[in-house]
Amino acid sequence: MDVAVGSTNPVKVEAVERTLARYEPTVIPVAVDSDVSEQPRSIAETVTGAENRAKRALENADAEYGIGLEGGVARIEDVPGLSLIMWSAATDGNRLERGGGPTLRLPESVARRIEDGEELGPVMDDVLGRKGVAETDGAAGALTGGLTDRTAALGEAVACSVGALLSSEYASEAGR
Repeated sequence: MDVAVGSTNPVKVEAVERTLARYEPTVIPVAVDSDVSEQPRSIAETVTGAENRAKRALENADAEYGIGLEGGVARIEDVPGLSLIMWSAATDGNRLERGGGPTLRLPESVARRIEDGEELGPVMDDVLGRKGVAETDGAAGALTGGLTDRTAALGEAVACSVGALLSSEYASEAGR
């Protein structure tokens, strides 16, 4: 299985490698633009970023599948606070599937800074007093006390998007 990932971020590449390990994938990182904000601020914008990355990754690599991953923040109806969200999109060139990863509420002190226009990665670096949080355990790891991390969280989104392309349960929808 050859898979193009619309990012060169090592955490995103590892999320795909880990999630698809039983298929022994060849994972090809491809630097592509998401065409959304550096900090997506809604579910729609986050999903669009993932879709754009998946399509562009497949267009720019010799692969069977393109996968795009995007993290964002959003206010979700009936859920208090600002949430960290993670979405994946996967395409085989004909179908485009989407899947969400874990969602967690951001602490109010972090949420205020995000709503004032800052990006989550640099805010988490500042709050935690270290650099490159987004390329290691991520906000998901820091805010769950290590119960999960960014790689695992993104991997769940990958499983949900790619799974729809691989599962026979969706085969009758292939022409849609």
